[in-house]
Amino acid sequence: MDLKSCIRTVVDYPKAGIRFRDITPLLQDGNSLRFAVDRLYHRYQNTALDGVVAIDSRGFLFGSTLAYLLGVPLIPIRKKGKLPFHAVNAKYEMEYGTSTLEMHIDALDGGSNVIIVDDLIATGGTLKASVELIEKLGAALIECAVIIELTDLGGREKLSPSPLFSLVTFREDEM
Repeated sequence: MDLKSCIRTVVDYPKAGIRFRDITPLLQDGNSLRFAVDRLYHRYQNTALDGVVAIDSRGFLFGSTLAYLLGVPLIPIRKKGKLPFHAVNAKYEMEYGTSTLEMHIDALDGGSNVIIVDDLIATGGTLKASVELIEKLGAALIECAVIIELTDLGGREKLSPSPLFSLVTFREDEM
């Protein structure tokens, strides 16, 4: 199945010069959504995982389903101020701004093996901050998994040495 054809490119969103990769058409096509989640499930079904870490907000769409299928907890990473309990935080830069991510201080322990799931990696700031949160809590990252990787923006390199798996790749000039 060609997942790339299910991803819409919106030019100049959220600001001029950005090509936003919109997963809404993929989510609205049941066969494509099932295919994407199944690919992730088959990749991790035999991995000893203690949880799936999902990033606010589109990462929740894939991470929660994957955690359910794998029978492991979902550990949310939220934007600053959205968690009700004590949290660790990490600041990061995106291609169009800066922000802070948080995770509850009791979300993971030193013996946990986890993956991170998000919809997209661009410059790598969000995923790098998420890795930092996992490390602050002493857990082990097995791999980061994304639906879309924007290869020209250097996110994979910024994330290194953490391993990255992506279902679809785009170059910046692709529509």
